[in-house]
Amino acid sequence: MTYDAIVIGAGHNGLAAAIELQKRGWSVAVVEAKAEAGGAVKTREVTLPGFRHDLAAMNLSMFAGSAFFAANKDALTAQGLGLVPAADCFASVFRDGTFLGVSTDLEKTAGRIAALSQKDAAAWRQMLAEFGSDAPHIFGLLGAPMPSWRSAKVAWKAWREKGTGWLYDIARLLLASPRDFLDSRFEHPKVKAMMAAWGLHLDFAPDVAGGALFPYLESMANQAFGMVIGKGGADTIIKAMTGLFASKGGTLLLDAPVEAITLAGDKASGVRLADGRVLEARRAVISNVHPKLVFGKLLPKDTGRAAYERKIEAFRAGPGTMMIHLALDGLPDWRAGEALKSFAYVHVAPDFEMMSRVYAQAMDGLLPSEPALVVGQPTALDSSRAPDGKHVLWVQVRVLPAQIRGDAGGEIAATDWDGAKEAYADRVLALLETYAPGLRAKILGRSVFSPLDLERENPNLIGGDNLSGSHHLDQNFLFRPVAGYSRYSTPVKSLYCCGAATWPGAGTGAGSGFMLADMLGK
Repeated sequence: MTYDAIVIGAGHNGLAAAIELQKRGWSVAVVEAKAEAGGAVKTREVTLPGFRHDLAAMNLSMFAGSAFFAANKDALTAQGLGLVPAADCFASVFRDGTFLGVSTDLEKTAGRIAALSQKDAAAWRQMLAEFGSDAPHIFGLLGAPMPSWRSAKVAWKAWREKGTGWLYDIARLLLASPRDFLDSRFEHPKVKAMMAAWGLHLDFAPDVAGGALFPYLESMANQAFGMVIGKGGADTIIKAMTGLFASKGGTLLLDAPVEAITLAGDKASGVRLADGRVLEARRAVISNVHPKLVFGKLLPKDTGRAAYERKIEAFRAGPGTMMIHLALDGLPDWRAGEALKSFAYVHVAPDFEMMSRVYAQAMDGLLPSEPALVVGQPTALDSSRAPDGKHVLWVQVRVLPAQIRGDAGGEIAATDWDGAKEAYADRVLALLETYAPGLRAKILGRSVFSPLDLERENPNLIGGDNLSGSHHLDQNFLFRPVAGYSRYSTPVKSLYCCGAATWPGAGTGAGSGFMLADMLGK
């Protein structure tokens, strides 16, 4: 079979590219190695029947705010897409039994902050006011190919409206560490810790340069727009996207691993599947697969692109991640109070010292003694994910080593994840128990995915890195994944890459697939 484009990998970026090219009149086939589409956006019953767990991604706010969703909202809704808003978005719990959280009601958020510091409450309001005028420019930059005339126009427009001083301020924000940025705006350590916890969602400890942007954007965007999750599961976006793709005549092949990208001279001409089938591409082969897998497994080595391949091989993974899925008899009884039961996310990363320590330990190959946690409570918002009166808990353990050299806690002897994962999950639950007493007595079932398990589930998550590559400054913006190739091209003609390893990076925003399709379709 011959198509205009073949997309390798049915994650949200690959599907976004396929749908957008379809709209431009291209014939498109999407081939997926696994038996289900979705990549890191899947929902499955992994504990007990009737309990639906998001295997990796849960927060769909980036998707809801994306250019792809804006362009396809009605069509996706017609395919059954459902989003559930969270009025209480995220919170951090602290060792003294208190919490601080952000709700869409500004007075609630500001009131909680004011109880700690009137000055910080005023600073929060001021930052939100600034965000209202800054956001269009910042999101415009994040939504433009890098580099491009479009990104230059965003900067020009910002300069015309805001002046040179504003551009300097944004440059400082892009380069600053979380600590430096937050210390310059706030005084209370709990306010700063609440915001800085977002840095650990990528791979930014408090003192890592370039880490200020994500805590700033997530904090302000949640305050301004709220958070959303998927009705019935995060896979609602995948079901809607595959449904839309199929309804327009697209070909989706599941359980069809690609063995090789075929070449006609120096040009990508199609793919050969593991079962021997060959699909030809007239115009483009688009890989929504980690570049290391593309140039390490799907293409033969070529001396003509040796420099590029060396740089791809040196592309660093972010820290590993563990997922713990719990079926519960009831929501956690948080020591900080009943109000926490309504929050979509609860961060367990109570201070800068802990965040710095967990990051240093993981980077040294040690199992952190006090893990950093993102606790998702999806059934607080969407009861359809569990049987009546029951709940699921989504526990993401951030910042873990891919390869274990030892245990910073001195308790776990195993140095392989298959041997260590259950013991480490016990450590996580013991820590949670200190913030939510009685949690373990509520557990009806549990399923643990170690960093190795996550890579087995999705080979793009190398070492359990759900970022598809560190977002440190030398691997972001113009340098993602390789300087000179940040606009989705590769040294192989007609072969393009999208996905989290490319600009604008990790998340559910479908940005790279959308932008690539726009560039190819012109």
